[in-house]
Amino acid sequence: MFKFEPYVKYKVNGKVCKSDDLETKHYSLDLEVSENAVKCVIRPKVKMEMLKFRLDADKKLGKNEVFFANGFQSWTKCYECHADDTIIGLGKITQISDFTKFFAGVQGDYHFTEYEKKGNFHSYTYTYFRDGEDLELFGSRSEREGYTIFEMDCDDKRFSITKDIEGCTLDSETVLVDVVSFKGEYDEVFDKYFGSMTLRKPKINYLAGYTSWYNYYQKINEEIILRDLDGLDRAKDSVSIFQIDDGYETFVGDWLDPNPAKFPHGMKYIADKVHDKGYLAGIWIAPFSVQRVSRIAKEHPDWLIKDKKGKPLLGCQGWGGAYTLDFYHPEAREYIRHFFDVIVNEWGFDMVKLDFLYSEAMFPRHGKTRGTIMCEAMDFLRECVGEEKLILGCGVPLGPSFGVVDACRIGCDVSPHFEFNFIDKLLLNMEIVNTRHAMNNTFLRRHLDQRVFCNDPDVFFLRDNNLKFTLDQKLLLAKINNLFGSVLFVSDNAGDYDDETMEYLKLFFKPSEAKILSAEYVTPEDVKICYIEDDKKKTLRFNIKTGKSNLRNLL
Repeated sequence: MFKFEPYVKYKVNGKVCKSDDLETKHYSLDLEVSENAVKCVIRPKVKMEMLKFRLDADKKLGKNEVFFANGFQSWTKCYECHADDTIIGLGKITQISDFTKFFAGVQGDYHFTEYEKKGNFHSYTYTYFRDGEDLELFGSRSEREGYTIFEMDCDDKRFSITKDIEGCTLDSETVLVDVVSFKGEYDEVFDKYFGSMTLRKPKINYLAGYTSWYNYYQKINEEIILRDLDGLDRAKDSVSIFQIDDGYETFVGDWLDPNPAKFPHGMKYIADKVHDKGYLAGIWIAPFSVQRVSRIAKEHPDWLIKDKKGKPLLGCQGWGGAYTLDFYHPEAREYIRHFFDVIVNEWGFDMVKLDFLYSEAMFPRHGKTRGTIMCEAMDFLRECVGEEKLILGCGVPLGPSFGVVDACRIGCDVSPHFEFNFIDKLLLNMEIVNTRHAMNNTFLRRHLDQRVFCNDPDVFFLRDNNLKFTLDQKLLLAKINNLFGSVLFVSDNAGDYDDETMEYLKLFFKPSEAKILSAEYVTPEDVKICYIEDDKKKTLRFNIKTGKSNLRNLL
């Protein structure tokens, strides 16, 4: 086990103090390090405003060793990093002004975490060092006092367990770090890590079906939805869920105001039609987001999260920028409770896809850290939805979602073009819509699937229209999703499929029984996945840049 030493930065009576001691006149630290755990408890002797806290240990990354960098939230790209790698955060074009940098980075951790230093990496909630098949995993058991960030500095040969403690004032005993550590093979260490926590079990183990977003985006209406619902009839035995995505509401935030021109019969009518087919009915909501032109934003500006000058803060890039409801505001809290009650109980939807959740906790407030706010927000959402209904999390830091959601997106949105387009090449941020980044996260975050929730790798495509994919690229994305995911969606009108395409849909909607042996990059573009399927050992090789693969020989 590593030998960890503390570093504490804080304020007392307005004075900034720094220390690497276990005890000072202001606090005492109880640091316990054993073979399988690192735990640190702070006992303040005075009221302390926390600025930084970390535990440092010596560590050199070996020649063939990698450090796993788990991204900030669902959409953030993950990496297995070698010592000479560099992670680029925001693209250069975003640096032209403070506003462009803020706007481009509002969905990530760029304003409170450093990027772009060679050999300097960080990982949220858990990480591992991997050398071949041997792993050493470190995982936080709680993010309730602040996000746990594991940092590797290859130049200084330092491994740190850092707590994002900004915004927290302490005056009583607090567990700052509660980390477990295990050595072994891939599945073994993750079984032990997640087994060390008492987590609510997901109410499902698999979903397959339709979501409307990736063909029509907000341009949906009742006619399109019911047509695509009927289009699944030939695959009915393979389908379990049908989800309505963004576009049914008049404005984001006004969730109980379905657009009457687009959905004249309302949303209960749609849910009933879905149930008539025997499917679960799902609906998309961004419960904390409100468009600037929404009725809620105009009528209740006091419900919004604001900056120090009292101006509403942008919480996301969507819809030209949207504000965020402060769920700690009593009236905002009741509004959220009310619309969930209507959606799941009156309209009758079985699953809610909850999006842009990170926005609630981007800025510390009320004396709470980002991690504390996110954990309390997730608990509140589960309370609103109820235990019997399903939650699909999206755009959410993963640690606070453990034991709360039934399924969760584990990568960014896929794009209707496989090759990089102009926007992709600008690399605005690590959360940008990008099919390659989505595929990357699908296999690098495979350890989460069925352990803490069902992994949602986002949709695959089989249609021919409104899409820039070759057939091989379509099949590769579908196979990757099928191998590593437990929530399988398309956004196609399956009624347009020919017989061959319909058989592909049934094939990839079928739960995979493959046993994954390994999945890794052999070059920066080439991926090798070894697995056992149909009692045969198979090796899938593909280029993540071009989509060329040997998949046809394996089907």
